[in-house]
Amino acid sequence: MKLKIPRWVVFLVVLFYSISNVVVATAPVTEATLKQVAASLQMYVDELPILPKLLGYTPCLGGPKPATLTIGMYQKFWKFHRDLPATRIFAYGTSASKATVPGPVIEAIKDVATYVTWENHLPQRHILPWDPTIATAIPKHGGVPTVVHLHGGIHAPQMDGHAMAWFTAGFGEKGPTWSQKTYLYPNVQHAGNLWYHDHALGLTRLNLLAGLVAPYVITDPGLESKFNLPSGPEFDRHLMIFDRSFYKDGSLFLNRTGINPTIHPQWQPEYFGDAIIVNGKAWPYLQVQPRKYRFRIINASNARYFRFTLTNGLSFTVVGSDTSYLPSPVTSSSITVAPAEIMDVVVDFSIAKASESELRNDAPYPYPNGNPVDQLNSKIMKFIINPAGGPTPAEKSQIPPTLKTYAAATPTAAMIRRYIVMYEYQSATGNPTHLYINGKRLTDPVTETPKSGSTEVWEVINLTNDNHPLHIHLAEFQAVKIQQLVDLPGFTSCMQAKNDAVACNVASHATGALIDVPAYEKTWKNVVKIQPGYQTTVVVKFNLVENDAPYPFDATGSPGFLYHCHILDHEDNEMIRPFKLVN
Repeated sequence: MKLKIPRWVVFLVVLFYSISNVVVATAPVTEATLKQVAASLQMYVDELPILPKLLGYTPCLGGPKPATLTIGMYQKFWKFHRDLPATRIFAYGTSASKATVPGPVIEAIKDVATYVTWENHLPQRHILPWDPTIATAIPKHGGVPTVVHLHGGIHAPQMDGHAMAWFTAGFGEKGPTWSQKTYLYPNVQHAGNLWYHDHALGLTRLNLLAGLVAPYVITDPGLESKFNLPSGPEFDRHLMIFDRSFYKDGSLFLNRTGINPTIHPQWQPEYFGDAIIVNGKAWPYLQVQPRKYRFRIINASNARYFRFTLTNGLSFTVVGSDTSYLPSPVTSSSITVAPAEIMDVVVDFSIAKASESELRNDAPYPYPNGNPVDQLNSKIMKFIINPAGGPTPAEKSQIPPTLKTYAAATPTAAMIRRYIVMYEYQSATGNPTHLYINGKRLTDPVTETPKSGSTEVWEVINLTNDNHPLHIHLAEFQAVKIQQLVDLPGFTSCMQAKNDAVACNVASHATGALIDVPAYEKTWKNVVKIQPGYQTTVVVKFNLVENDAPYPFDATGSPGFLYHCHILDHEDNEMIRPFKLVN
């Protein structure tokens, strides 16, 4: 489908962009120069930082009690590498001096509420270029709009960080769905890994690129103590991984010219950086003992998929994915992690064939049919095993044979079945202009109205060339079947004309080859990979997966929830839709 915009509209938009989109001055730069800057940074010279931690509960003699936190968003300078000048970034923290990239880990306890007051201390203008031709939060009096979404959280809609619930510094201006300064996270779900990040309308890709990302963990001491997995700040580590490119002066690079500049002056379909950042450092190293370590790996990239491997005979034992444990551990020599996806793994360094091991990546970009990796983006970090050569304390941790079993993800004829179709639209030059779900924009009327407490089947059809990480707010879900679409051109042509999978006889097309869901993804998740040219059957639960319990709050209120592709450049350009639960 082609997009036509009157020339006078384009002229006014570009004029507005050139006047209003003022950032820190940076000269035009080539891809070769960006790669040269990244290549000048020696790998494995910065030690992997331990992320700061905030307790989302109050320790008490009679048991933990709810806690109240105040976390701000600040502009500051950050050293991503020993040899790179300090970079102007946005960061989460309890103060400007304590703000970090990534932000602090919030550690919560199951069934103990956490209250967070989110404060915006950001400047009048953004540090990165943005595009007013896509639906964007644009305050009348300046400022950087932000709103925090707890990714994987189960909470009332008013606490979800809706894209239009944004606010500027000091709550000077607020979006149309803003309702409160303090969010209540009840932590009623099972133990697992979450993360929090910005979700402002049309600015998510910018605000995360600027640094507004951080982990969140819900623990269940009674359950997890029985697992006896590696624990403590030394042996249980977060690895928050993303890619960035830098100018020579250390400032963050984001393209200033779009792929269709006469339509979108700045927007491009995917951002890929040349340097790989782990816990705020480019290509760090970590000294480890020859024993088991637990790593909670979060892919916080805008668009990059990672397919991780370890050198020198090491593999991953996956114990959890997103907010859920697996029924039993799964050992794999590689794991593919989509943007926003989390893998909870154990690595046993005692069986390494050498005194060091590299964490590597070989995922094409865009995934799965894009460019091959190079000498920069194929390397992630290095583990140096027992560098002191001294005695290693006896290890007490283990990998248990079984972990956690939840309600089964079994589609039935009684479940409501919805068709969710992903489209990409192009200009006359054949370049992407925008992406829709079911042919609709975010602001189009709600078409998905699941019943609170129900389980549905979503048949997700990908008519684009990219893999898309599907994220559904509030719900937990599993892919149970991935089947190729036969006669894809014919089906796509029909869908472009009718936008109706049933009318286009999808049943006769979803008959091709099957792809197995990886064993390490067979649990209740918050991100599911949607293969291009396939129909992926996803079971979606709109209740608590433990005991099929109903939500202990009213999930039917305004402003409702969202579901979207978690490639941020796609999400910001309309690959996002609302849904509203009903009683």
